[in-house]
Amino acid sequence: MNIRSLALLVLGLLPSPAARAETQLQRLDASQAAVAQGKDPIPGPKSCFWSRGPYGGDPYINIAYPDAGTFYWAAVFTTPAGARLTLEGRFPHARYMSVAGYDGKGRPVESVADDLIKPAAGSTNPFLPGADRTATQRDYTLDIVDGQPDPRNRTGMNLTGETRARVAAPKYGFGQQVVLYRVYARDLGTDETGNGGLPQAVLTLADGRVLRGAEACAALNTRQPAQLDTAAMSVPMDKYRELLDAAAKLGPTYPAESPPTWYIQLDREALYDIYRGKAPSPDAPRSEGGFYPNLDNQYIRTILNRRLGKVFVLRGKAPTTPRTIHGDPVMGSGELRYWSFCSNQGFANTRVNACVHDENVPVGPKGYYTLVVSRAADRPRNAITACGVAWLPMADDGDGAVDPDMTVLQMRNMLGTRDFAHSIQAIPKPGQEAVTMAEYFPKGTYMTTSAFEAGVPCLIEKRP
Repeated sequence: MNIRSLALLVLGLLPSPAARAETQLQRLDASQAAVAQGKDPIPGPKSCFWSRGPYGGDPYINIAYPDAGTFYWAAVFTTPAGARLTLEGRFPHARYMSVAGYDGKGRPVESVADDLIKPAAGSTNPFLPGADRTATQRDYTLDIVDGQPDPRNRTGMNLTGETRARVAAPKYGFGQQVVLYRVYARDLGTDETGNGGLPQAVLTLADGRVLRGAEACAALNTRQPAQLDTAAMSVPMDKYRELLDAAAKLGPTYPAESPPTWYIQLDREALYDIYRGKAPSPDAPRSEGGFYPNLDNQYIRTILNRRLGKVFVLRGKAPTTPRTIHGDPVMGSGELRYWSFCSNQGFANTRVNACVHDENVPVGPKGYYTLVVSRAADRPRNAITACGVAWLPMADDGDGAVDPDMTVLQMRNMLGTRDFAHSIQAIPKPGQEAVTMAEYFPKGTYMTTSAFEAGVPCLIEKRP
């Protein structure tokens, strides 16, 4: 993120549609100039293997609801018959990293999180609780295989002693494979990769030859077009309009309600059922609704509509997490590894407006947070960090496609369940969100700007 974009984010000055169009023209001009200078028009590091990305908030590639506090890279390739594909990497200075395989519909097949990766001889895995996060030797290797994961593999926290040496990325279509590399909450002062760089692909052919760099990428055909289902990254516009028509029969702002209803992220049909007013199938699998979800995360989302009120206010108890972004020297522990709220546009757009995550959400002395979601023009003057309030923007064009008043608000919980009974992962079935999460369940209401300013005093105090 450049200095100008960072300043806009901090100040909450999202552009109007006219200003956004002007900004887009400026970006196009800058892209033309970059190409003329032999530079990639998309900012951020990439390689011949990790050639797609980085994905994230603006000015990166903003699609499929990325967490704006993270960076994602995708590799599209085909492993030759009889060959072995290995990633050689360095653990980043960050809260979390993983490598995950997906199918042609954007559904996750397997994710291997950082703490499951065995470090190379003489190296340290800085993601294990109590580990030295400043260690200089931090190398690892991980195989990518064409196949399905071992059904005995577990996911979640407290897998101490378990390791993974491979991640499954099965072929689909005409032999294509996809893996994503993620870095969450990099330490301040590091680059998009958390100063770990991008893992290098090493291809060992059936005849024993070992290829790296450009030679490996050529043999893997990493420049091939993506053979993806059209709904892998967003809901097609004709389908989205169909869903909006179904929702309109149930109410003028439906599926947005007051108070809001929260939905676990399940499969794609369950997402459509939100707009139809139908209960999801009891067999609907978690986090398989497309948009390349992370298996180490579980999500709940709600639909907001400013016709119900221009300012949406949310309260809940904050789960504990490790603190890392200031370069903390030792990896801590917590009820979760990471949590965040993201304001997003609609399912046909899948663009993130902005996110706040655990370490940049003010938390009061009793462990509760307050979050405000509004357009920049409606933002209460006391909806600022200095007053103990987090804020997220609604886009001026709403869902970015049809409804200028609609916003999707999403909460992530990462790597929780086994010791923490109130995580999203612990929700046994739809409808049990509030009961399971108890005081950690986000409760929201709509109000006016002036009502928030009058009702929420700014308790100025020194904060860490």
